Amino acid sequence: MATAAGATGAAALWQPQEEGLREICAVLEAHISPNSDQARIWQQLQHYAQFPDFNNYLVFLLARGQGKSFEVRQAAGLLLKNNLRAAFVSMPPSSQQYIKSELLPCIGATNRAIRSTVGTVISVLFQIVGVTGWIELFQALHQCLDSNDLDHMEGAMDAIYKICEDVPEELDVDVPGLSERPINVFMPRMLQFFQSPHASLRKLSLGCINQYIVVMPSALYMAMDQYLQGLFVLVKDPSADVRKLVCSAWVQLVEVRPSILEPHLKNVTELILQANKDSDDEVALEACEFWSAYCDVSMPPEGLREFLPRLIPTLVSNMVYTDDDESLADAEEDESFPDRDQDLKPRFHASRLHGSENGEEDDDDDAVNAWNLRKCSAAGLDVLSNVFGDDILPTLMPLIQQNLARTDDESWKEREAAVLSIGAIAEGCITGLYPHLPQMVAFLIPLLDDKFPLIRSITCWTLSRYSKFIVQSLGHPNGREQFDKILMGLLRRILDTNKRVQEAACSAFATLEEEAAEELVPRLEVILQHLMCAYGKYQRRNLRILYDALGTLADAVGAELNQAKYLDIFMPPLIAKWQQLPNSDKDLFPLLECFTSIAQALGPGFSQFAEPVFVRCISLIQTQQLAKVDPAAAGALYDKEFIVCALDLLSGLTEGLGGGIESLVAQSNLRDLLLQCCVDEAPDVRQSALALLGDISRVCPIHLQPRLQEFLTAAAKQLTPQSVKDAVSVANNACWAIGELAIKIGKEISPVVISVVSCLVPILTTPESLNKSLIENSAITLGRLSWVCPDIVAPHMEHFMQAWCNALCMIRDDFEKEDAFHGLCAMVAANPTGAVSSLAHVCQACASWNEIKSEGLHNEVSQILNGYKQMLGAAGWEQCMSTLEPGVVQRLARYGV
Repeated sequence: MATAAGATGAAALWQPQEEGLREICAVLEAHISPNSDQARIWQQLQHYAQFPDFNNYLVFLLARGQGKSFEVRQAAGLLLKNNLRAAFVSMPPSSQQYIKSELLPCIGATNRAIRSTVGTVISVLFQIVGVTGWIELFQALHQCLDSNDLDHMEGAMDAIYKICEDVPEELDVDVPGLSERPINVFMPRMLQFFQSPHASLRKLSLGCINQYIVVMPSALYMAMDQYLQGLFVLVKDPSADVRKLVCSAWVQLVEVRPSILEPHLKNVTELILQANKDSDDEVALEACEFWSAYCDVSMPPEGLREFLPRLIPTLVSNMVYTDDDESLADAEEDESFPDRDQDLKPRFHASRLHGSENGEEDDDDDAVNAWNLRKCSAAGLDVLSNVFGDDILPTLMPLIQQNLARTDDESWKEREAAVLSIGAIAEGCITGLYPHLPQMVAFLIPLLDDKFPLIRSITCWTLSRYSKFIVQSLGHPNGREQFDKILMGLLRRILDTNKRVQEAACSAFATLEEEAAEELVPRLEVILQHLMCAYGKYQRRNLRILYDALGTLADAVGAELNQAKYLDIFMPPLIAKWQQLPNSDKDLFPLLECFTSIAQALGPGFSQFAEPVFVRCISLIQTQQLAKVDPAAAGALYDKEFIVCALDLLSGLTEGLGGGIESLVAQSNLRDLLLQCCVDEAPDVRQSALALLGDISRVCPIHLQPRLQEFLTAAAKQLTPQSVKDAVSVANNACWAIGELAIKIGKEISPVVISVVSCLVPILTTPESLNKSLIENSAITLGRLSWVCPDIVAPHMEHFMQAWCNALCMIRDDFEKEDAFHGLCAMVAANPTGAVSSLAHVCQACASWNEIKSEGLHNEVSQILNGYKQMLGAAGWEQCMSTLEPGVVQRLARYGV
């Protein structure tokens, strides 16, 4: 087939040398054989890459390598793709032209693997040069689509699909030299392919158009009716891939373009409900995503109500394990099976955050395996229960009861799904379930000892979802007995021989600990004995969850843990593990986190363990900072997570030991390491470093000298509008640390005051877009700076007084709020007229206290308000009071105005 890309003269002159072709083929043969020396091959490829026409050889092999194996030709194409990504722009123009011209005739290659590789290379090259840099590509694609030859049509659609997947908007641009935008030319053709007899073309064309739902070019918007009609036909397509794409289109439309679906909603919902029962699990899974999407975009829930009697049974039956679910094979593994590397999910440590909102972690039903129909159905039921509440119970409860009543061994999967359902509705249906919860929990407790491991594990999870109720019931008759049964039941399961059950029990126990807090104290010894018994037998993966349960226990009971009989149970094994793990072992992360919670809980009681822990943290940070520049010298590969965890543990130590950490800081080079971390390019390293900076400022700021100004500059830099936008949590900790420093060092903070205040004002004046914690910290820090340097801040108060007072109203009573009000009083004393225009806001802020514990501050506030009352005179004061809510005026009375 003649394509539109005649090779230019320069490109046409290039011919490969036989010798060169042979050598490159030999290396590619070796590259794809499984047991070859990949490092040596990589070196050879690097060597060839030095030759300017190496990529010409690769495209020649891909396009014209007749007689060579398809695998070698594909390997040449994939290597070419990577090279183009890295270096196309710097290639000689003749090579660029040659590569483009060789690819186009292969769009319709007869071998599907070659076609597909060519499509991939084309899409990568297109991302580099854009439409204008390769007009011939569009002429070639257009000709292929009109050719009526299946290979050519499929090859062109495959290339277009890959382009749409990566850069859909690039096809929706005006191009000099083309009469139409490319997407306007392709769209009608793709819609025609919906009726093609070839499933591959139906699938590719639908896949392409779906990529445009979000960007919605006018080409799709104008053809929307035709597209929707096409979807209604294709939902019954014989190909499961096509049916899945139809469901995916509806899910996307309901998420981003609900108004388009609204007129067809009833019809679509009916079809999705049918698809939710599709014999193909992937189609059913895609359909099942619709329910959560529908509820998330706040579509009127009434539209779903009539479907609930049919939808809920579908979800429940899809929650039953299928015979090929990988969890079933996993569930057979007892604790003697060693963990495989792929069992160890990458873990993410959340850096320390100072403020009111510590993010809640999602407790996910056995997050072991991939997302599947069972989990999606449970999530759908959870969402529906939150939208419809108790209205789903009349349909759901009979199904649950019916499944629980089947006690034969064959029906264990149905029983398991019933227990999962009870857990899924724990939040949404709590009101309707409340009267039945005692019986329900009593029914679940024996299932902790069921013979089927997956019933034992799901029962742990479901009970944990009712933790709040279980703890609230402690005051009721039998409540304590029930709590103890659950507690002991979960501890037994923590020592289960099945790894899946161990994991579920440990996670469930951590959830119960958070709710129960001090109620655990009478059982501490038993709890610690069970946890440490598990510590002796768990493998790596479950050890991580056990550390979490231990850390959560420390957070829950706090200083109660600080007794010799408890410390003797759990500290020696932890210290032994701590000494045994090398500095490069990632299993240190969860242990560092666990120690952080323990250090904070034990407070001064941790001091007997503090020195080796402190020294190890310093050496971890040093090793990693060296690894960053010279991994060989450090003996480790750089991984910033070590630094983040070590900084957070140092924060926990500082918080726990208070002034007791001073001697350790004095003997170390922590100051210089910390300053390096405060200017690190990784946001989470800066975030944890600034948290530690604030903690050290509280207990021993003297050790930040002589680099104090550098610390202040580094922290202030995190507060510029761009920095706040890029990393709000870093800005939050920087803001907090500056406030803590201000209190301790007084006037020494003056060099940065103006730059910090000028960054805090925009945060306070545009609060809608930012998180609550940053606004609170900004208000407190502004107050602290005003308290120590009122002469610098007061002249500017008119710019921020109203917004600042609004933020102060939101802060709960505590010592930080007191500091901020000391600043307010100091500023008004320095510049009384500056606040007159914002007086109503000042009054509201003063009225936001429940009570000011500090008598001195209470008197200062009274003085200020009375001062304004005199300054304005009776009429002016009345005028100001008339603008306030009656409740506010009432609360001001306690200040004697």
